[in-house]
Amino acid sequence: MTLTKSFDKLKKGDEAPGFSLKGAGGRTYAITDFAGKEGMLVIFMCNHCPYVITKIEAMKKLYERWGDKIAIVGINSNDPDYPGEGMENMKKFVKESGISFPYLMDKTQEVAKAYGATCTPDPFLFDKEQRLVFHGRINDEMEPGQKVKENTMDENIEKLIAGEEIDGNGKYSMGCSIKWIKRSAD
Repeated sequence: MTLTKSFDKLKKGDEAPGFSLKGAGGRTYAITDFAGKEGMLVIFMCNHCPYVITKIEAMKKLYERWGDKIAIVGINSNDPDYPGEGMENMKKFVKESGISFPYLMDKTQEVAKAYGATCTPDPFLFDKEQRLVFHGRINDEMEPGQKVKENTMDENIEKLIAGEEIDGNGKYSMGCSIKWIKRSAD
C-alpha cells in the first residue's frame, strides 16, 4: 500500500471528462446518464483500500442525503488483475458494503488519467453543468479510525445546492495509490 495525496489536474470550472463504463450491476453508464441533477459527485475508489473501506459509511450517507439532488458514482480504476480488484470483486464489494450508487469499472484507466485521479478515495464534485467545483476529501478522517470533525463533502454539497461559493483549498484527499497497470516496454 502506498499512501498518496490527491493532486489537481482538473481545475475549478473545468468540465468533467466523459466516460462510458460498465457497472458492477451489469449496466453501462455514460457521463450523460448523470446529467439533469443539481450536481455530480465522482468518487474514484476500489474494493480493498482501507481508506475507502473506512469511508464507505460516509459515502452511503452522502447518497442517502443527496442522491435525489446529486448524481453519485463510484469508479474503480485499479488494475483489474490486482488482488481483490476486477469486476467479480466489485460485485462482491457492492453486496457486502451495501452501496446503492453505481460502481463502475475503468479497466483501461483512461478515465482516471483524464480526471487526474491518484488515490482511493479521490472525490470530484461538479455542478449541474458538470463543471468542477471541488476536488478533495469526503471528511477529515485522514487515517482510518480517526475521529471525524468535519464532513467536508457533505458541507460542500450543501453549499452547491444553496448556490454558495466552495473553497476547498488544502482539503485534499488521501488514500492508497491507484494500482496502475504495468505495461511492458516495446
